[in-house]
Amino acid sequence: MGRKVTIEPVTRIEGHARVTIHLDDAGKVEKAYFHVDQFRGFEKFCEGRMFFEMPAITPRICGICPVSHHLASAKACDALIGVQPPRPAQLLRELMHMGQIIQSHSMHFFHLASPDLLLGFDADPAIRNVVGIIQANPQLALKAVKLRAYGQEVIRVVSQRRIHPKFAVPGGVNKALTIEERDSLLAPLDEMQSYIQEGLEVAKQWTFANQDLVQRFANFSSGYMGLVKPQTGALELYDGQLRLVGRDGKLLEQFEGKDYLNYIAEHVEDWSYLKFPYYKKLGWPEGVYRVAPLARLNVADCISTPLAQEEFKPSLDNTAIRRAERRAQSCQPSSHDAMRQDPRFPNLFIIDHPLIQHKAVVGRSRHHINRYHRHLQCDHRRGRGRDRGASGRPDPPLQDGRERATNQGQPYRFHRPQ
Repeated sequence: MGRKVTIEPVTRIEGHARVTIHLDDAGKVEKAYFHVDQFRGFEKFCEGRMFFEMPAITPRICGICPVSHHLASAKACDALIGVQPPRPAQLLRELMHMGQIIQSHSMHFFHLASPDLLLGFDADPAIRNVVGIIQANPQLALKAVKLRAYGQEVIRVVSQRRIHPKFAVPGGVNKALTIEERDSLLAPLDEMQSYIQEGLEVAKQWTFANQDLVQRFANFSSGYMGLVKPQTGALELYDGQLRLVGRDGKLLEQFEGKDYLNYIAEHVEDWSYLKFPYYKKLGWPEGVYRVAPLARLNVADCISTPLAQEEFKPSLDNTAIRRAERRAQSCQPSSHDAMRQDPRFPNLFIIDHPLIQHKAVVGRSRHHINRYHRHLQCDHRRGRGRDRGASGRPDPPLQDGRERATNQGQPYRFHRPQ
């Protein structure tokens, strides 16, 4: 006789949830459900409210990521009244959001995920928590606390509140950043950066040491959606366009957030208050996709900051080809072929593109690529890179000090080698 296993409550999340697992007569899993039991009602009780109240109401959706909800609501208000915030206001909003990314991601990695990863899934639950991490590696735990505190401090300095800010208003922000406040955020920056890099090393070492688990645990094919910069396809966290890629990594759609409902629909089930978005053209459930950090990296072509790009550095195999194809699909074709063949290496094709700082090489085998080893790097200063002639050397700057910006606004077409 089959039976049902219930896990309640689900911990290490923001909100209330449970898991039910239905076993068949042989004791094998037949069905499993993740139930979000808490009815919030935000969409309903916001009806009829004045639009300028929304940046203060929507952050209450979550106590961990109120900044993201606050800024999304403020951006919706900008669009509603048809204004573009001045550049200083845009930068201050983005700065606050970077504080949110730091505090939220550091809490998730060090406090919520690392007990399972570093202590093991089978460790005693009494120690498989943040206290266990402190006991196992007190120095790492202390750095994790400091890193999250720094992210919260960025939010506080910019908006005067660590939680539920009232900083972004329709058309801009309500506070400037003083020189003293700026300097207070810059002072610990190098130290915090070293903590992030140490965390990356922990993650990489664990990944390399647990490849079997990485390949089989929660590893499944799906679509992905995330924000990218429209012109470069670089990772974006505050603004940009939504990019949706399929299970094969190829571009499905790239669109503005305001057009969301033209591409995405929401499915509902009677066993959860959680909605299930899906890509309309593929339908439910074939059109489901993932979001969040993994999706952001899987949809991006590059990252526009040097240290992050070095960590992101894609392998030069089918991934590079898919990214080149995506870049081509999201651009208007021109008369120039951006993928050419080097006569010295007949099995390789070279990608030349104004957005790529160094030549990228794709080939028919790993052996051929290793013989001509270069890696993709994103030039986030699009339109500012110097034009490189046939000699490979950059042309000199213009007389007024400006750098040349040839090919600006002229994306190139890519051809995959046959």
